[in-house]
Amino acid sequence: METDKPVKIRIDNLSLDFGGVRALDQVSMDIRDNEILAIIGPNGAGKTALLNCINGFYKPQSGEIHFDGQRITRMRPDKLAKLGIARTFQNIELYTGLSTQDNIMAARHMLMKQNFIAGALYFGWARKEEIEHRKTVEEIIDFLELGPIRRKIVHILSYGMRKRVELGRALALEPTVLLLDEPMAGMNLEEKEDIARFIIDVFEGQGATYPDTPVLRDGIHCIVLVEHDMGVVMDIADRIIVLDFGRKIAEGTPDEIKTNPEVIRAYLGQGA
Repeated sequence: METDKPVKIRIDNLSLDFGGVRALDQVSMDIRDNEILAIIGPNGAGKTALLNCINGFYKPQSGEIHFDGQRITRMRPDKLAKLGIARTFQNIELYTGLSTQDNIMAARHMLMKQNFIAGALYFGWARKEEIEHRKTVEEIIDFLELGPIRRKIVHILSYGMRKRVELGRALALEPTVLLLDEPMAGMNLEEKEDIARFIIDVFEGQGATYPDTPVLRDGIHCIVLVEHDMGVVMDIADRIIVLDFGRKIAEGTPDEIKTNPEVIRAYLGQGA
């Protein structure tokens, strides 16, 4: 499929093994700017393994990953976060003993410039900097409609709300690439509709509604979505890549994918 959209992340012949099991088998793809890319496939196809390689949790045995032309293969997750790659997880990874507000604020520490001593004293520039970061956190809370639970400890929240808090924490990193690993898993229809709306809104940007928060004002124009709900995928994705047994078997627009015979066979064969 031809496109003139610039490549944000390029993956070349990526392979990942766990003992004798090959999770990814020479996968190559371009993740482009100005699009929502969905990665789909049956259970065990390698979707989460691919995201884990992109943001440094897994180290592939072979292949290369480049981000904005820079080689990032096997780079540490914290370094990749500083470069602008953020993600949510299939299994929620929040600080369960902290509030919604503090979980989102925790992501801002990577963007703070003051050192530990200045922060501990909470004086002068350190105090001013924290106030500015807290303003950003409050705008993210407003955007995701988390106001009523902003001070609640996250372990008492519903599953759907915890998923929303995790999205807020990813946004707080102000990424240029957002990786979403099954952000709607386990949700009811209303919760899925809310998350789909937030994904579209953050992709498009909110302009003057949040003028002082760049991630909301300008949006994130490169979103990678791993999701099993095919209705959502077909509605919001610009392009879809299909994995099966660690191999890329198809790539195209939603209309092209839903009529691809190899994709249909893969799903029927796995009972997906």
